Amino acid sequence: MYIYNSATKKKEKFIPIEDDLVRIYVCGPTVYDDAHLGHARSSVVFDLLRRVLKTLGYKVIFVKNFTDIDDKIIEKMKQSGKSLQEIVTYYMKRYKDEMHSLMVLDADIEPRATESIDAIVEFISHLLEKECAYIIDDGVYFDTAKDSDYLCLSKRVVDESSNLARIETNTQKKDPKDFALWKFSKQKEPSYKSPWGEGRPGWHIECSAMIKKYLATKEKYQIDIHGGGADLLFPHHENEAAQTRCESGQNLAKYWMHNGFVQIDGEKMSKSLGNSFFLKDALKIYDGEVLRFYLLCTHYRANFNFNEEDLKASKKRLDKLYRLKKRIAQKKGSIVNKEFKKRVLDALKDDLNISMALSIVDEMVQKSNEQLDKDPKDRSLKKEIFSNISFIGEVLGIAEANEYEYFQRGIDKKTKEKIDFLIEKRALAKKRKDFKTSDAIREELKNMKISIMDTPEGTVWEKNEE
Repeated sequence: MYIYNSATKKKEKFIPIEDDLVRIYVCGPTVYDDAHLGHARSSVVFDLLRRVLKTLGYKVIFVKNFTDIDDKIIEKMKQSGKSLQEIVTYYMKRYKDEMHSLMVLDADIEPRATESIDAIVEFISHLLEKECAYIIDDGVYFDTAKDSDYLCLSKRVVDESSNLARIETNTQKKDPKDFALWKFSKQKEPSYKSPWGEGRPGWHIECSAMIKKYLATKEKYQIDIHGGGADLLFPHHENEAAQTRCESGQNLAKYWMHNGFVQIDGEKMSKSLGNSFFLKDALKIYDGEVLRFYLLCTHYRANFNFNEEDLKASKKRLDKLYRLKKRIAQKKGSIVNKEFKKRVLDALKDDLNISMALSIVDEMVQKSNEQLDKDPKDRSLKKEIFSNISFIGEVLGIAEANEYEYFQRGIDKKTKEKIDFLIEKRALAKKRKDFKTSDAIREELKNMKISIMDTPEGTVWEKNEE
């Protein structure tokens, strides 16, 4: 497998630290607000990576953290009057529920900053002992001058306005680039004990400390892959890498992977621009699997331009896969077609080349329909198609739902009850050979944009998007 390493700015052959084990750490959300499409994209991207690696036979240990103490959370406490625990619990649950709707698998380990204070304090203590950190009035700071490789990851110029926007100004700091490892507590703020005084961890230190606690090896590199959004490359990942080098003498990760930005109709998504598209709003209109498939369709390193026209086109593409699944009406398969599996995996092994992988899936769907047209009763063919679709579900996280339920999504409970009532009424009319009433009910359902199909198991229906 080959992946693009953000640290070297080139595609490299993936060779894990240990032969059959892959350690992955992905930066999770700061839980003070609802998840947006940027969170969704990063989660889907690294869920895909994890699925591909597992399908290739690797054992994967996947860690995603939750930042549950931060300036933004404290500000939310002041605005809402709610406790830290109330805010964090509420938004963590919402985040996880929304990721589940996107078919994103839970991480193997999901550490929280507030549950890792001991590891964070120990990490900072080591930096102080090595004189790579210093204490001033408002906290403990990392001395970036002590890391000769600082900025080697991001290759950034620190005096750019875009970079300085996230660097705190403090006249006591030795260098403007230096960043907080521990912030001394202010009045009425959440605080935790440390040898230097009560306070709370800085943003960057928590990830390095949790990687060391849950994943670190004793090799040159602590983990195989560190992932996150492109917006985290500087300063967050740069600072993580620097403090880990100084604390342990190791490189934090062998490979760094970053997904591109999300744009709304061509404009980078950010709250300052007022165009932050919350995932909860998208899920009110579009099914989670549809959103997942849409987010998958663009290569992870490219910027993603979210617009409804492309989303609808993407849904039609997913519909074709489900229509094939419905057409075979198969509940058991045989062995997945070896050539098909190899072609899909070969594409994904090339830095997650999703465009190529999906084109191979599209080709399989078209070819399968053509074969079914010739022989709709070919059982061995249906079993192979079922196995192919099951493989797609395993590696891409799509097409795993019941094919009939998929086409019934987006219909509220009251409407479903009406549809079921009309279908039952139609069945009784047909039994009485009252075809006039039966046809009238079909027409009524058609006007509701509902199409029906009579099968040996009964009448099934689906929402008509046209």
